[in-house]
Amino acid sequence: MEQLKVGFAFCGSFCTLSRGLDALEEVAARYTHLVPIVSERVAATDTRFGNAHDFMREMERICGRRVIATVEQAEPIGPKGLLDVLVICPCTGNTLAKLAHGVTDSSVTMAAKAHLRNGKPLVIAVATNDGLSAAAPNIGILLARKNVYFVPFRQDDCRGKPTSLVADFSLVPQTLEAARQGEQIQPLLLGAK
Repeated sequence: MEQLKVGFAFCGSFCTLSRGLDALEEVAARYTHLVPIVSERVAATDTRFGNAHDFMREMERICGRRVIATVEQAEPIGPKGLLDVLVICPCTGNTLAKLAHGVTDSSVTMAAKAHLRNGKPLVIAVATNDGLSAAAPNIGILLARKNVYFVPFRQDDCRGKPTSLVADFSLVPQTLEAARQGEQIQPLLLGAK
């Protein structure tokens, strides 16, 4: 296992959180130092997909450390150089917009801002119902931003949700490795399943 310091952040795409945990498990199998981060919404919201407390305890079990769940807890990530790579999986349209426009009002956006100030890679696994509509300009902005890399994505239900995009979470480890080398994994746009 490699001694890489990986931050793994979850935003409120509640229907994809379990797939995000699977991706976290894959990353944990390769790297020894994982820092779990959740948005305040994930930390406080019980949904039909699960209980927030149980979700965070599972993250802590996988990572072996407490979850960062506030802006105050996330702020030292940059000044103290706590991470080599930060993964946001899933990353919602709301968080995409905040990242694209420099809004730092959540634990996840603070973690990203603090981390990017050190010139290190940020890996985004998008999961948003408006990826091909309102969130599309923000994806474009972030694709052009230095040190930002996307996990390849596809439409997840082109008939029922024609503007929805979801990353292939199984590609998180490969995207992380490519990002460490300063490369965007390709192809970025995946065909239908």
